[in-house]
Amino acid sequence: MTLWIAFSLLTVLAALAVLVPLARAGRQAATAAALHDAEVYKSQLAEVERDLDRGLISQEAAQAARTEIARRLIAADREAQRSSGSEPIAPQGDAAGRTSRLRIVQAAALVVVPLGAVAAYVAFGSPDLPDQPLSARLEAPAQGRSLPELVARVERHLADNPEDGRGWDVVAPVYMRMGRPQDAAAAYARAIRLLGSNVQRETDRGEALVVANSGIVSAEAHAAFERAVAMDAQAVKPRFFLALALTQENRKDEAIAAWQSLLADAQGGEAWAEAVRIELAKLGVEAPQVAGEGVAGPSREQIEAAQDMSSGDRQQMIRSMVDGLDARLTADGGSAQEWMQLMRALDVLGERERLRQVIARAGEALKDDPAAAAGVRDLARELGEGS
Repeated sequence: MTLWIAFSLLTVLAALAVLVPLARAGRQAATAAALHDAEVYKSQLAEVERDLDRGLISQEAAQAARTEIARRLIAADREAQRSSGSEPIAPQGDAAGRTSRLRIVQAAALVVVPLGAVAAYVAFGSPDLPDQPLSARLEAPAQGRSLPELVARVERHLADNPEDGRGWDVVAPVYMRMGRPQDAAAAYARAIRLLGSNVQRETDRGEALVVANSGIVSAEAHAAFERAVAMDAQAVKPRFFLALALTQENRKDEAIAAWQSLLADAQGGEAWAEAVRIELAKLGVEAPQVAGEGVAGPSREQIEAAQDMSSGDRQQMIRSMVDGLDARLTADGGSAQEWMQLMRALDVLGERERLRQVIARAGEALKDDPAAAAGVRDLARELGEGS
């Protein structure tokens, strides 16, 4: 009932929005016409007086003209008063016609607008559709939903089930993609508490903390990376951030040793290796080029530019290199080595969904080379994406 009362009020407002300006315009037009007539009659009276003074008409003719013009002037004055609303006099002549037409339009608006609205609602609306509050929308099937809606569903679930470690593990990387690193770090912390610590969770939590801290490796992030390295001494990503922390702390010799150790494990062409060389160049060390097909080290311009780069800018440089390699492989194809180079880089950057897409594309591109395709599958399993 409340809904229909609201509809009725909206219909009345819509009709008034049409009728009030229309009536006002009609009154203004009628008033303007009456005032114009009055001015004409006044001019005619003045003309009669001038003709009488020049002797063009007799006294009797002038009096008769004055009488007729005065009668018309009085009528015009009354019409002006009536149109402006100061005197409710019944309309006559053209004014009566205008008033009749205005009333017809008003009546039509009062009838047509409500009926038209009802007809349109019946034809195109859904009067039997129940309300869909937020809770109902969140419970609807996930297919076709936007990312914010899906995240809201997970958040509501986690609010009701805060001990669901798998839920926190799933939503944490999504928070990172949405630019919410602090929420991601908190979600990873809960997932670690509920599901246990592993290399991936500790590393991703540490990275989220670094991003949230504007690229600075905090003590909490440092501890997370150390736990990850304790579980896997060859893990590249946590070692990269630990070396970065040494650089930020101005522990030059230790930083150089950490960067060189990391570079020694490069197989050739990894995007992160270029960033390592840049970091070493900042510390005054020229790093040797690792052998690798189609791989080039940083240019002199890149090294010089990196001298004043923040850690966030350097991370962006890595992403730019990865994007360039990805675009080239998409356009022109490439060797198995290059596809695996891109896979390793995406693994270091933590872009798991993109990594899965690249694995699928590499398999399709190398389907005619069984040995190369097998190498891609082996690396995919090594990166935790194989079946």
